Amino acid sequence: MNDFSSRPGIPLRALAPNAITALALCTGLSGAWFAMQGRWENAVAAMVIAGVLDVMDGRVARMLKGESRFGAELDSLSDVIAFGATPALVMYMWVLQDMPRFGWTISVFFVLCAALRLARFNARIDTENQPHKLAGFNTGVPSPPGAALALLPMMIWFETGAEWVRDYRFLGPWLLLCAVLMVSNVATYSWSSIKVRRSLRFMALATVGLFTATLVAAPWVAMIGATIVYAALLPFSAISYARVKKARRVQTEAA
Repeated sequence: MNDFSSRPGIPLRALAPNAITALALCTGLSGAWFAMQGRWENAVAAMVIAGVLDVMDGRVARMLKGESRFGAELDSLSDVIAFGATPALVMYMWVLQDMPRFGWTISVFFVLCAALRLARFNARIDTENQPHKLAGFNTGVPSPPGAALALLPMMIWFETGAEWVRDYRFLGPWLLLCAVLMVSNVATYSWSSIKVRRSLRFMALATVGLFTATLVAAPWVAMIGATIVYAALLPFSAISYARVKKARRVQTEAA
């Protein structure tokens, strides 16, 4: 009887998460293609879908036990393209190309910061002494939320038609701020660092339901709200990490 488990090759469970990552890369990069045609809503939607796929690939990899170093490297490359290069190109074609002298410089700086953030992540992937990670926090703003923050003015324009968000004097500094947040050492919430009290679990479920209903009825309102809430939580995440760090120091000293 043949032993199929000894056959050479890569198991399908290892390819599934990598396929999702590749799909996220292609979908995110398609945002630039839409932008070239002036289809701005499609451009942002492509990056939103890429963000959903980016969340899925890690979950699928852990579920199927298909994690690999190759997958981690591919995921980082996908993030640089989908959430670094594409948002920068879209914002450049939308407004920054009209900015005298520094429009392209700001766009390139955003891509550079996204790449530096992911290079830092890969360099530390085998390092045990990572205070933020051990406490369940991220270091700096991850590239998908960073892209969402960068695209926030465009989403506001979709919903309200406000022209002030299309002013390069506003958009240039805003994109610089988003880039700096990605490479900063600010502790930001991750999924594992967010804890919901038992007394608030029904409220949390109701909030998720409300967000889903809004996403169906008014998608840009939902996306704007979620992005603004994330930005508003950044100071609280830093405070929360400071509390965790202090509690751990007290425990260490007591021990």
